[in-house]
Amino acid sequence: MSSPAPKSLILNLMRAAEGRPVTAADAVTSAALFGIRENSVRVTLVRLAAAGMIESAGRGTYKLGPQAAELAQDLSGWRHREERVTDWSGAWIMVSTGALGRSDRVALRRRDRALALLGFKALDSGLYVRPDNIKGHTATVRERLHRLGLERSAPVFNATDLDAELDALARTLWQGQGLTQGYVQTRQKLEQWLSRWHELELDVAARECYLLGNEAIRQLIFDPLLPDPLVDMQARRDFTQCVLAFDQTGHEIWRKLLPSMSL
Repeated sequence: MSSPAPKSLILNLMRAAEGRPVTAADAVTSAALFGIRENSVRVTLVRLAAAGMIESAGRGTYKLGPQAAELAQDLSGWRHREERVTDWSGAWIMVSTGALGRSDRVALRRRDRALALLGFKALDSGLYVRPDNIKGHTATVRERLHRLGLERSAPVFNATDLDAELDALARTLWQGQGLTQGYVQTRQKLEQWLSRWHELELDVAARECYLLGNEAIRQLIFDPLLPDPLVDMQARRDFTQCVLAFDQTGHEIWRKLLPSMSL
């Protein structure tokens, strides 16, 4: 695992603070764990503020700005993602992007991110698909796609009668066996760390749990929430519970390191 970039570290600290201000001093202390220099942190704070990603919350303190707060709120729901899943009838949710432009790079990045966060895969050029196993079905998925950046002109619709060949192709798009193996392997890695972290120095424990936890949470955030039989849902549930326990331990460790943040 490589050390985080100053930008991602600072934004993750502010997401974890859940609306509470983060001091520049706490950002510097956190970055030092990863060998990031104070000057790099302060330059990054200025750049993030200029981009609207963070904003001043008082002298020497910051919070997420309008460009990052909405996405952060959505991503913070990773703890409850499993609650979004319902039974799968075999139907699919489709998104057609063929009529959308590709010259606006910002719009394209937002579109691609929205589709990735909702677990969509390309079935054909300009046509994306995911199983219709999310509570609220197409309407809920459509609303979240729009909130995350998909253009409202893109058709989002339900498909229940794919021919056998196309249905079979759709079922192969996510490499479900690999996803299931990922749940098991990451869970084992987290459980092994939880069994020995008390033996570590505080700064080492804080650094390691940040890197491991960030990787595991990202795995959950971008998980497509597939149904059985495309993945082993019980393995995903067990993995999610493990990440929740790990995250709680990580917050306890970081509260000791940065008492002022009360993460």
